[in-house]
Amino acid sequence: MGLLTGKSAAAAALGENGTYRHGNTHLIELRDVVKVYRSRAGEFQALKGVSLSVDAGEFVAVIGKSGSGKSTLINMITGIDRPTSGEIYVGDTAVHTLKERQMARWRGQQIGVVFQFYQLLPTLTCLANVMLPMDFCGMYSPRERQRRALELLDLVGVRDQAGKLPTALSGGQQQRVAIARALANDPPILVADEPTGNLDSQTAEQVFQLFLHLIDQGKTVLIVTHDNDIAQRADRTITIADGQIAG
Repeated sequence: MGLLTGKSAAAAALGENGTYRHGNTHLIELRDVVKVYRSRAGEFQALKGVSLSVDAGEFVAVIGKSGSGKSTLINMITGIDRPTSGEIYVGDTAVHTLKERQMARWRGQQIGVVFQFYQLLPTLTCLANVMLPMDFCGMYSPRERQRRALELLDLVGVRDQAGKLPTALSGGQQQRVAIARALANDPPILVADEPTGNLDSQTAEQVFQLFLHLIDQGKTVLIVTHDNDIAQRADRTITIADGQIAG
């Protein structure tokens, strides 16, 4: 198997009748998703009946003001958080029905997540950070894991930093390592939450070009961003306002 398969496993699962296992016709489908957070101060409805779909191979940007529900939406799709009500389908998986242990393994194999603040483990080398998802999901042999991690670091242009700790790298380099880690298990979907928010414009452009390359390789990419220039260059833009899709 190559470094990136080019055609996602989830996309390949589309049946002859044009639907996935649960009847969804799109790679990602949210149906009337509501998310309510409860605290001593009362209830806050972060998502208010959101329905949307994303097809395999799409590059979608999610935009909106701070507190509009962008990150909550992404957390629903990735299974980092659960909906209060509604349904979430990703390929053949009904994400809203998964138990915690099932969720972690499913996410490790099907979704690559890139965070704004990188979330690299500071005590592990860059190489070890990229190998970690493979170890967790039992993917590839130990020898293949190291080879694959080095190839992914090469793909994102930081192979020469493999033996260093993340704190020795610049912000742009750390984000590249984070992208390599997200690709470790060759997931069909890559989700990035403000991936260029802490980068200068030149480095942000380089990271954006990486995402375009991944689209060319058959990935489906969702980016949450405040950068309107980046959003306008995606295939499609979804605007979130007050927990609802505005456009």
